[in-house]
Amino acid sequence: MSILAKPYFHDEAAAFEYVESILWPTGPECPHCGNVDRHYTLSGVRSKPSRKHPEGIERHGLYKCAACRGQFTVRIGTIFEESHLPLHKWLQAIHLMCSSKKGISAHQLHRILEITYKSAWFLAHRLREAMRLREFAPMGGSGRTVEADETYIGRLAGMEKLSGSGAHKNMVLTLVERVGEARSFHIDSATIARVVPIVRQNIAHESALMTDEAQVYKRVGTEFSMHGTVVHSADEYGRTEINAAGEKIKINTNSVEGFYSIFKRGMKGIYQHCAEHHLHRYLAEFDFRYSNRIRLGVDDTERATLALKGFKGRRLTYRQPA
Repeated sequence: MSILAKPYFHDEAAAFEYVESILWPTGPECPHCGNVDRHYTLSGVRSKPSRKHPEGIERHGLYKCAACRGQFTVRIGTIFEESHLPLHKWLQAIHLMCSSKKGISAHQLHRILEITYKSAWFLAHRLREAMRLREFAPMGGSGRTVEADETYIGRLAGMEKLSGSGAHKNMVLTLVERVGEARSFHIDSATIARVVPIVRQNIAHESALMTDEAQVYKRVGTEFSMHGTVVHSADEYGRTEINAAGEKIKINTNSVEGFYSIFKRGMKGIYQHCAEHHLHRYLAEFDFRYSNRIRLGVDDTERATLALKGFKGRRLTYRQPA
């Protein structure tokens, strides 16, 4: 049976039950006053009549708080709030975006979900916003390796294309922990002033750092347990060294290069166009899927559930998409 045959992908009442089980694991929580003790379930309530729905629409998952007397649903305080899209279609979109390795375009979502392109575009950006990390605990640690590299993507508005130079493109810095998570940052230049603070704040100093021959990492590399470099300009892409403890250490940046391979195939083949002020959300989307992949024991359903858990307290309005 197809995963999309599950009831919460088609039935609105089942969709509310499913989302409540994830966002309210211990029961309903009033978003107005925080009360978790006593609530009333309001059934049979319908929205105001309209030309499209003369009898109104049934309001599923509606509660009334016994403390503040306010009405609420699980949508309030999440990216679902104020959305006219049925919750079961949101769940379909979440699954499609989380299970598509290189992403899914807004045009594809608009055709599959049978909604307008404008709604699909905004929906996708709300999901990307929810995928962004909130806390940045240092990556790596003792005995672990983190790779760092930069790449160019897209084109800066108003910049003339320069042959043999990346000055007209957006620059991205990515940190990837081997068999671990990825963190990407949209930066304006690959200078010491921009790169070094990010490396220091996001990588534990007990980690081994792997980079290419870029001089920007030369000094900060001494702050880690080890700094291995490969010289790409000399066609060197990996080697093995023996450390003081007699352990074999693989010197390469293959993990971060692999991440960029997926990222660029998605951006060029699926999304094709990305404005500079939206790039950070696309990076968050690819970081999220990479950091919660099959290799780490996270399947498509679990990945969608993890995304859903991050929806609390995340709002993005159409007037403020940047």
